[in-house]
Amino acid sequence: MPLTTRYLFTASMDVEPDKEALFNEVYDQEHVPLLLAVPGVVSVARFRTEPLTIVLGGQRRTIVVENEPRYSAVYEIESPEVLTSDAWARAAESGRWPGQVRPHTKNRRHLLQARIGAAR
Repeated sequence: MPLTTRYLFTASMDVEPDKEALFNEVYDQEHVPLLLAVPGVVSVARFRTEPLTIVLGGQRRTIVVENEPRYSAVYEIESPEVLTSDAWARAAESGRWPGQVRPHTKNRRHLLQARIGAAR
C-alpha cells in the first residue's frame, strides 16, 4: 500500500483456534469497514505471520521470533488523535467484535509508528 500519511497503527493478536473462522469473518466483514468509516483512517490491510527465511550477510537464515502474534491489521491514519476520537471508540465497540470475538483473542499488541524521512 502506498503510504499517504505519516502514521501507522498496528493491532496484532492471536485467536483461540476454534474461533479463528469467526475472527476472520468479523474482522473482514464488520470490524475493518467500521474502522475505515472513522474520519482520519485512510486504509487498512490485514496480515498473517508466515515463516521467514532470508539471506543476510551472504547466509541463508530462518528467523523465528517467539510469541509473535499470528494476525496483524495495519491502519494508515492521519494523526494519533484518530485513535482517541469518539468515532474510533464507537467503531471499536460496535458489531460482534467486542462481545463475540475480542474475548477469544490473546497476545495482543498495539503499536503506533510515525514515518521518518521523505515520502516516496
